[in-house]
Amino acid sequence: MKDLPVEEARARMLAGIEAPAAESVELAQAIGRVLAEPVTAVRAQPPFDASAMDGWAVSGPGERFEIMGESAAGQGYGRRLEPGQAVRIFTGAPVPPGATRVVLQEVAERQDGWVRTPPADHAPTHVRPAGGDFKAGDVLLEAGLRLDPWRLSLAAAAGRASLAVAARPKVTLLSTGEEIVPVGGAPAGDQIFDSGGPTLAALITGWGGQVRHLASVGDDADAIAGALDGAGGALIVTLGGASVGDHDLVKPALARLGLQLAVETIRIRPGKPTWFGRLTDGRRVLGLPGNPASAMVCAELFLRPLLNALQGAEPGPATLTARLGAPAGANGPREHWARARTEVRDGVIHAVAFSDQDSSLVSVFAKADALMRRAAGAPAAAAGERVDILPLERL
Repeated sequence: MKDLPVEEARARMLAGIEAPAAESVELAQAIGRVLAEPVTAVRAQPPFDASAMDGWAVSGPGERFEIMGESAAGQGYGRRLEPGQAVRIFTGAPVPPGATRVVLQEVAERQDGWVRTPPADHAPTHVRPAGGDFKAGDVLLEAGLRLDPWRLSLAAAAGRASLAVAARPKVTLLSTGEEIVPVGGAPAGDQIFDSGGPTLAALITGWGGQVRHLASVGDDADAIAGALDGAGGALIVTLGGASVGDHDLVKPALARLGLQLAVETIRIRPGKPTWFGRLTDGRRVLGLPGNPASAMVCAELFLRPLLNALQGAEPGPATLTARLGAPAGANGPREHWARARTEVRDGVIHAVAFSDQDSSLVSVFAKADALMRRAAGAPAAAAGERVDILPLERL
């Protein structure tokens, strides 16, 4: 359980997670939720041949057509066109049966009850065929996808007023340490504001969880155990008290609640003291270090995959390949996830790690837009060599 590689530690955390409960929500309330069942089309889109332009729907190869009426969006012509006939047509309107093409209004000339058009040879039809976007029975969205506005648009096009989504996992968050005070409090000279707690609460909410952020407790095993004993939820996240010092009391406190460790330490930088286990009642517990950068790095690598899995989504994390924008020195024995900035040059992502990676620096994280992975024991690398990065979400 000690000094586990990152992948093995994450696999132990994700082991045994079952399919989440589902609930039905209105389409407008489904943003950010994870689909619990596929979305299938019940009709084709478009359900009829539709005009892609404003102009004239004509029948036949000729150049002069008798005008029979018009076809508008939501109010089609409703009859068949015979050769030599035409109707005025608008974008999105049904193309009448018998029409062979749609002619742009800019190239057509109306003369009394007739319309003159260019010859049909090699002219585009400007018709969107029925089912051109999707057909009845097509699976449009698979279960496990997180819903963004574009996926909601597709569900709406399929006529779905409500969707079955995974229930939001309930998460209890507890900050510990005598040195922190809540934001807005009055810190003593040897105390600091709790920046990690609000950050993690925001991340948990953004990743689909329902967070209950408990009032901070000090380095008191009784207080820690008491705060978490009846907290409920699927997951407990603790911040601070994760190491083995005299004031690191979270694991001893939770031992009173039957804590069984699956991960004791991880071969990672920053965040080696990160741990994971389960209580007797089945609740999972993720212990994150108190240093904000360590906590946020490990939240990206372990907490987010946990929340994804609890919602039936692909756990991740999903990395990209970039090029080093500057030389990188040899790495030590722990896998290093460095805060980095990226830029795109000639269509290629280039990443440069910040020079100061101290795990207490919140300001560096605020400037970073990615985490750069260096494997344990990686040799020095020159600018331009490939490197894995994990993009950070920026609004």
